[in-house]
Amino acid sequence: MGETTKVRVGVQSARELEIEVDQPETVRNAIEAAVAAGDFMVWLSDTRGRQYGVVVDKLAFVEVEFARGRPGVGFAQ
Repeated sequence: MGETTKVRVGVQSARELEIEVDQPETVRNAIEAAVAAGDFMVWLSDTRGRQYGVVVDKLAFVEVEFARGRPGVGFAQ
């Protein structure tokens, strides 16, 4: 299995929903499509198959944190 990506979604109630996903583009595209279509809710799934419903009007921001490799320790070659 590849590396996962954390996606944190802020809602207007000063809370955040952080879910771990394999393909952040899928989440971003789902949110953009729901906003553009004027949908009431967008459904997101994490790497464990859990689903989260988020009311589109309550979205404050979406932050995508891509996985980074750990900095190397030792001698460079």
